[in-house]
Amino acid sequence: MPVEIRVPEAGESVLEATVLRWLKEEGDAIAAGDVLAELETDKVTLEVNAPVGGTLEQILKQAGDTVAMGEIIGSIREAATEDQELPAMTPAQAASTDTVTPSTESQSGDGEHLRITPLARKLAETLGVNPRQVEPSGPGGRITRTDVAAFRQSPPEGTATLEAPGAQGASAPSAVKMQAYSAVAEREEVVPLSRRRRTIAQRLVEAKSVTAMLTTFNEVDMSAVVDLRKRRRDAFKERHMTSLGFMSFFTRAVVGALKVFPHLNSEIRGDNLIIKRHYAIGVAVDTEEGLVVPVVRDADRLTFAEIEQTISDLASKVRTGKLSIADLQGGTFTITNGGVFGSLFSTPLLNMPQAAILGMHRIQERPVVVDGQIVIRPMMYLALTYDHRIVDGREAVQFLARIRELIQDPELLLLEA
Repeated sequence: MPVEIRVPEAGESVLEATVLRWLKEEGDAIAAGDVLAELETDKVTLEVNAPVGGTLEQILKQAGDTVAMGEIIGSIREAATEDQELPAMTPAQAASTDTVTPSTESQSGDGEHLRITPLARKLAETLGVNPRQVEPSGPGGRITRTDVAAFRQSPPEGTATLEAPGAQGASAPSAVKMQAYSAVAEREEVVPLSRRRRTIAQRLVEAKSVTAMLTTFNEVDMSAVVDLRKRRRDAFKERHMTSLGFMSFFTRAVVGALKVFPHLNSEIRGDNLIIKRHYAIGVAVDTEEGLVVPVVRDADRLTFAEIEQTISDLASKVRTGKLSIADLQGGTFTITNGGVFGSLFSTPLLNMPQAAILGMHRIQERPVVVDGQIVIRPMMYLALTYDHRIVDGREAVQFLARIRELIQDPELLLLEA
């Protein structure tokens, strides 16, 4: 009997995924544990591993298909062992085994099957391409999105495009309009939004719609932290095998301020306010598909070196695609650093259901007045966006002022610990 390939479970908050790609093709020999396919959820990329060794018999879901957790996406013909004999098959069973009807096939009026991926079909409809004229290059003779795009750029002579939906019965467009449309289409690229990008968009709009977001600003003199890092950086790395960055200072400062102003470490659940006495600090990390926010747990119990190492490990997981659902869950407050991209000033959006988010920015030397004298100092603007349903303006301003105080006098961070 074929062994089913199912979508792995990825936590209670993840209900569906999108097939990114198959790493094996139908008919390939595989070993137990081989990575067969990659799926994209709204949070992380999942790998689908072979439960047994044998032959990849059938692929039921193609790249671009949406699948539910636990859904069957293919099957494996398990390899026979030395002491296992395969049962004889009747002619009817053999015929049934040879019949493959993937979900991407469709039947036309002339009875022929068209093997095309969902993304390729959508792109063909958008560009007005007749998919039956496209040369397939995908597994099992399937037409892919790349095939459609290549055909649209360099169509063979004598080929015709499809009529746009609803065009039947309407007067044919003029040659001038068709030429103009073709010229514009050649300069445009149709790129379907990834599941992660769609989810990010949905949640950002939800955050603006549901919460009462407000942002307050302050600036902090980074002289003390910059000087401390310069003096201790080499010794710190030699001793702890990790770099001393700015994030450990701000993580510790945030924890210290949250202990004084606990409403910024809370969330609304129904008609209740849940104030959290643990400190799981999300650190926003940029990827090609958008920001992800892995979590530094129990940040109040970690040393500077442990915070830096945890952040480094999480960033490495992001780069290698090894981030798990657990790495993203349970955050109570978020820090985002637009300064790494050169941002001088911005207003971060809430990472729901959290009550607040701190935005760091680029360090820039500016003239400031200190003790009546104009001096040049490395300054950073800080932005605190908060949910005004939970946090009053007074609390938000005082919270940000406390972070400023701790950063400008790092010795206080040691006393806070």
